[in-house]
Amino acid sequence: VKIPAVAKKSGFSVAVVGAGPSGLTIAGELIKMGHKVTLFEALHKAGGVLVYGIPEFRLPKKIVSAEVNYIERLGVELRCDAIIGRLETVDELLKKGFNAVYIATGAGAPMFMKIPGENLNFVYSANEFLTRVNLMEAYRFPESDTPVIVGKRVVVIGGGNTAMDAARCALRLGPEKVTLIYRRSSEEMPARKAEIHHAEEEGIEFMMLAAPVEYRGDEKGNVKVARCVRMKLGEADQSGRRRPVVIPGSEFEIEVDSVIVAIGTQANPIIADTTQGLKVNYKGYIEVDSEGRTFKPGVFAGGDIVSGSATVIEAMRAGRVAARAIDNYLAGLKK
Repeated sequence: VKIPAVAKKSGFSVAVVGAGPSGLTIAGELIKMGHKVTLFEALHKAGGVLVYGIPEFRLPKKIVSAEVNYIERLGVELRCDAIIGRLETVDELLKKGFNAVYIATGAGAPMFMKIPGENLNFVYSANEFLTRVNLMEAYRFPESDTPVIVGKRVVVIGGGNTAMDAARCALRLGPEKVTLIYRRSSEEMPARKAEIHHAEEEGIEFMMLAAPVEYRGDEKGNVKVARCVRMKLGEADQSGRRRPVVIPGSEFEIEVDSVIVAIGTQANPIIADTTQGLKVNYKGYIEVDSEGRTFKPGVFAGGDIVSGSATVIEAMRAGRVAARAIDNYLAGLKK
């Protein structure tokens, strides 16, 4: 790929925290504007959710690798295994000479249902499960000898796109059965229709209007039983979907060897907890204006750490918008 001409160096340095879709986008934009860009990534490989969250069969890793290599060839400095908030704080980055910081750490902290037995072995969060499958290349087993243990009977909890990804990844690891449990009906599932269709075509079993209330394990602490209840739909809730209501006396049990909880993610508080003057909302997401400016001078943010879980395209858009805002901010420092 031909490398585009880069603007004359501005003399300004920008730290981009998080090498996911928003971070990669803004790093490429800022380097082409002539700014020096250092991209910090907490994991050992750049790409964020593009690498650890999206299955290989949906987005081959070589495509993401090519994009990362492209921005490095543009001149972006990439530092992996660098957890900002632990290795260095945002304030320390500013004190070290970075003129601006863009936070694009995503919203990867897993959510659980807070029911008994969630601490048993082989009860995974979808985030942990997909990260293991992707970064350990378990999808290439036995060529890549790093399997993720799922057993013969897998249950996935949730009805979104991540639940579909987790179920389809689990199926490729060789179990006899993968069952997806969702507390509403199929009409209320938030996953894209195409993703649901693909999961059904591949043999994923769907159990609608049900939810787990407890997991039980064996003497080794491995999950073996999911105790569930049947649900019915009541009045609409704040999401506009009909609220699931437990049917009294409807308890039943299913045998399981592993459970993957895919009910959503939330913001990791590490940046907010270590950055003075950074405002977050009641859900822990960073508050910004329409161009990605936070309430802290010189600090910008975008992607899922601002919006909550959204699409890759929306995260990339946030990076492009904030790049222009950062460029204007740096131009003002010259005056």
